[in-house]
Amino acid sequence: MTTPTIREVAKEAGVSIATVSYVLNDSRRVAEDTRLRVLDAAQRLGYRANIMARNLQASETRLFGFTWHPAPSDSFNPILDRFLQAMAEAAARHNYRVLTFPTASIEEELAIYQELIPIGQVDGFILSDTNLKDQRVRALLDVGFPFVAFGRSDGEWDFPWVDVDGTTGVEMATRHLIERGHRRIACLAWPEESLTGQYRLAGYVRAMAEAALPVEPAWISRTGNFHSDAYAATLRLLSLPPDIRPSAIIAMSDLMAMGVINAGWKAGLEVGRDFAVVGFDDVPIAPFLHPALTSLRQPIAEVGERLAVMLATLCSGQPLAERHILLKPEIVIRASSEMAHVETQ
Repeated sequence: MTTPTIREVAKEAGVSIATVSYVLNDSRRVAEDTRLRVLDAAQRLGYRANIMARNLQASETRLFGFTWHPAPSDSFNPILDRFLQAMAEAAARHNYRVLTFPTASIEEELAIYQELIPIGQVDGFILSDTNLKDQRVRALLDVGFPFVAFGRSDGEWDFPWVDVDGTTGVEMATRHLIERGHRRIACLAWPEESLTGQYRLAGYVRAMAEAALPVEPAWISRTGNFHSDAYAATLRLLSLPPDIRPSAIIAMSDLMAMGVINAGWKAGLEVGRDFAVVGFDDVPIAPFLHPALTSLRQPIAEVGERLAVMLATLCSGQPLAERHILLKPEIVIRASSEMAHVETQ
């Protein structure tokens, strides 16, 4: 028989998880009829409050909470793996540990916040993959609970974040291709709702404009962050008429860049000579691809360190010296884009 949870008590009583916590911990005044309803629901379900969690309300836990969405079985996310390791190591250096929660949806993440915050089971949260109108950011701002984020959200929301400057990164990649002689450069962009994708696409558009190079509408292809999607999108790009067929493609991730490379070989092009590819992330396998992949390396270890320090500072009640930190990626040039190219009509 499973032990009832505070969430089940809240559902049985028809109140919020926070209200159940207030009643069971006697930490805030609640209307008498509500209090009795909660106690009755808890008794009916056989709920017993976690005494350790209750005691933690009076002191810090030295725990950071982190939720993430696991990659699908047919995909991978090496940047998340790097980030988890860097964040955990950085937190440990500051005498904290990271409590992780894999979740399938934003709603599930919000439920975890609602369950953990009232009982004080973590001192703060670290968010990642933030987006515009991010419900997690808004929820934590509304309750005033300490958190930091790997990524930005709405400009008018003031919260501590560290991010990688995708605009500057893709701008560097585009300039690199232009310097190698490419003029017909395409970009595999993420869907419009991706804030990170918007920043990265802006770098491509800016670099092309600065070089006075036209951008054919067909050159910006929006696709999911999957090898199969990038592969199909690249075959479509390479089937364009010769006068607008791209000789180089920038992908929003290395996983997508692998799809681009494989599609290039499928189309009979010598990747790295008459067809160039640049990715983003510089995953560990990038140097071992055929050809080795030019990519933008994210300073993930520094991101993890900065976030851990920021959250530890917030949890201690001290002000932050910097609330918004934007780090530049580094372009790592390899064979997939290194050879000079001369445009032919």
